[in-house]
Amino acid sequence: MGGDKYRAEDQVAARLRVARVLRKVNRFDEAERAYGEAGARAEAIGDRHSQLLSRIGRAEATRGRGNLAEAERSLREILADAEAAGDRPAQARAHHVVAAVLHTGGQPAEAISHAWVAFELYEDDGAQGRALADLGGLLLKVGNTEGAERALAEAVRRGGPQDFATNALIELMNCASYRRDRIGFERWREQCETRRAGMPANILVDFMLKAGIGRARFGQFDRAQTLLTKALKTAESAGLHEFVFRVERIKNGLHECERALAAAAEILEAPRLESDAVREVSASLARLES
Repeated sequence: MGGDKYRAEDQVAARLRVARVLRKVNRFDEAERAYGEAGARAEAIGDRHSQLLSRIGRAEATRGRGNLAEAERSLREILADAEAAGDRPAQARAHHVVAAVLHTGGQPAEAISHAWVAFELYEDDGAQGRALADLGGLLLKVGNTEGAERALAEAVRRGGPQDFATNALIELMNCASYRRDRIGFERWREQCETRRAGMPANILVDFMLKAGIGRARFGQFDRAQTLLTKALKTAESAGLHEFVFRVERIKNGLHECERALAAAAEILEAPRLESDAVREVSASLARLES
């Protein structure tokens, strides 16, 4: 970290980055210690923004451990403090993480408004693009394909070669197969294929999984089986346990899906869960496009 060689502000920023890396590789104990150190140093120099970022990071580590209720409670406290301080970047980040917590907890409709507020509060294209990519995935979860496609297409436009734009392309492919748009599915799938060599394991597994689901939606069960088998092997070799569970569940249901396509709701459909908040976000996305 350079010890006293660097300014106190730079030391805080470096600790926050180290903590983020540790959290991303699931070393939560070490991440929480690093976030705590960053928060203490930020408090010592009166850096309120970094203190808030440290607290958000700790809440994300709590989410990573699976304690969603505690993560949400912490984040709502952080949001109140960030709003009182008028710290828009911290508010944006906190809203974005709340959306992720609610999504993980099976509440996509409730997550949508937080993802939209995060998009509105962020001040750079990259962060806005990430929020839009997540928002598109949430809208698809509740069956709002029109709003989902608007959000995802804008995320791709803003993201270029970045991972969040690749994720958005995968979700656009998923949207097309959800709507049984065979031409759209193939168009987005081909664009995903051009990025395949650069996909990290988690994105590659997601691509193969959703391409397999798409093949099943179009009745191509042999091709779906092949893709799901490859997705499962890739997930197992990369230690992506959550993906292993998801792919196995869908792969095991494929035979029933083949026998009764219209009845295979768990694999092929998502319920349409509309609310005033969801409709308002969808309308806002339509205005964004114009």
